[in-house]
Amino acid sequence: MYDIVILTDRRYIDPKEKNEYTDNVLLEDRLVAEALENIGLKVIRKSWDDPKFDWTSTKYALFRTTWDYFNRFEAFSKWLDTVSTQTRLINSKKLIDWNIDKHYLQDLAKAGINIPKTFFVEKSTETSLARTCNEVKKKYHFKSDSFVLKPCVSGAARHTYKFDFSEITQHETIFKELIATEAMMLQEFQHNIVEQGEISMMVFNGKFTHAVLKIAKQGDFRVQDDFGGSVHDYKPSKTEIEFSEKVVNAVPELPIYARVDIFKDNNGDWALAELEIFEPELWFRRNPQAAVVLAQTIKERCFS
Repeated sequence: MYDIVILTDRRYIDPKEKNEYTDNVLLEDRLVAEALENIGLKVIRKSWDDPKFDWTSTKYALFRTTWDYFNRFEAFSKWLDTVSTQTRLINSKKLIDWNIDKHYLQDLAKAGINIPKTFFVEKSTETSLARTCNEVKKKYHFKSDSFVLKPCVSGAARHTYKFDFSEITQHETIFKELIATEAMMLQEFQHNIVEQGEISMMVFNGKFTHAVLKIAKQGDFRVQDDFGGSVHDYKPSKTEIEFSEKVVNAVPELPIYARVDIFKDNNGDWALAELEIFEPELWFRRNPQAAVVLAQTIKERCFS
């Protein structure tokens, strides 16, 4: 019987080709595994879709690097429903179901968290991108003539597009293809993410541990390292820490781990870009002690 299975995806189980990206995945999962083992927990690491693993043989499953889920969402959803009846999940299935779809931003906005001006276009809506942009610009008083379009269920900037008002026609086809199969969100482009970067704040059990600053490469707007973005150590202010902890404490239940991505919006106020409490990169390689904090939190919350 295992205490915890650390969940990854099949690409990161004994990868034949090693590169900096996979090395980072393996390192961070190892830091978490060692921290858990050092406090007496029996740990194993498996791909979430491993057909041979008996999920009833573990007390908990900890989501770490299941980064193929959004490309296999139907299969993953079925697996998630099944495995949640066989073991307990970290974070809980209630939180995963809530957080996996970016409609959660609406709930946080209602709870007083500042988010970017956002309009949700539901699946199968009969509309055009031009009509949607015109309606949204008037309703939400966008200060920018630039928009960002992205799916409500996504990761690694999948199907994320930035365009100006004058370029709407060029994106009509992909817009119609996407909303036929999934819900999308249209946001006001946030200039400060490009000019100042986006800050990822790691928060365990409601308390801040460490942060990184992500900066997009020259000429791009996506801060993810998949698109050439760079990552830097960052020491946040008291205000930034308080904002990130406020976000986490506005969640339906307190998550064991969370990554709060924040930035200065077009009004110059701190805003939430995304709250990741499902399978976020938590940058343990920049602060290995945070893996110890996570392990201790898991033991206190799950095994006491």
